[in-house]
Amino acid sequence: SDPLRQVMGDELRVFRLSAGRYERQGGRPWFPELGLGMTLWEGEFEGVRNRWLRWTDAQGELIPTGKQRAEQQQQRAEQQQQRAEQQQQRAEQEGAARQAAEIRVQQEAAARQAAEIRVQQEAAARQAAETRVQQEAAARQAAEIRVQQEAAARRQEAASRQAAEARVAELEALLGRRST
Repeated sequence: SDPLRQVMGDELRVFRLSAGRYERQGGRPWFPELGLGMTLWEGEFEGVRNRWLRWTDAQGELIPTGKQRAEQQQQRAEQQQQRAEQQQQRAEQEGAARQAAEIRVQQEAAARQAAEIRVQQEAAARQAAETRVQQEAAARQAAEIRVQQEAAARRQEAASRQAAEARVAELEALLGRRST
């Protein structure tokens, strides 16, 4: 490493031993035996801000330090906790929604039952009204029959009176002839 570039123009050079000779490795440094690469990274490490050598993966992405991994795990744990809380809230909301739906279904069933009772009460009221109409018609008919019977009785009484008067007149006439 030559961070001040005093020896070479490159800040970082990597050599590989090949057939007993060290050969400069070009491009992004990669160590296939380790499955790791290397890069220069500028940032803060253990409280010091500087340029550091950092391990990378095959795509050249930095491999997190222990502290970074711990922070990532903490973030993942917090995210999982948030997701769990959100799922809990959703479950509670869904439960409340289901409960509200059940209450609505019960209310609708009660409303239907009340409507059916009203229909039955109205039918009973109609039937009672029809019964009253029939009773009133029967009472009118009975009254008409009584009126007819009374009229017939009056006619018969009048006819009997007439017959009696005629008999009295006949008897008087008979008596009047005898007394003379």
